[in-house]
Amino acid sequence: MSEQLRTTMKMQRARLDFTQAQLAELSGITRKSINAIEMGHMVPSTLLALKLAKVLGVTVEQLFSIEAAPD
Repeated sequence: MSEQLRTTMKMQRARLDFTQAQLAELSGITRKSINAIEMGHMVPSTLLALKLAKVLGVTVEQLFSIEAAPD
């Protein structure tokens, strides 16, 4: 069984009324990286996941989870 990363980042951004660009600036990465993570095209490093969670005021577990991917 394969697994994939699931994120609530878009929902967490909306809760704080942040744009992708604002979150990127506060996290020290590019807007394209934020978009890639939200779309599931990029898996963030542990360090980046911790930074994103801190900026959004949530735990890493609230921001990211693992789910079974369809085969």
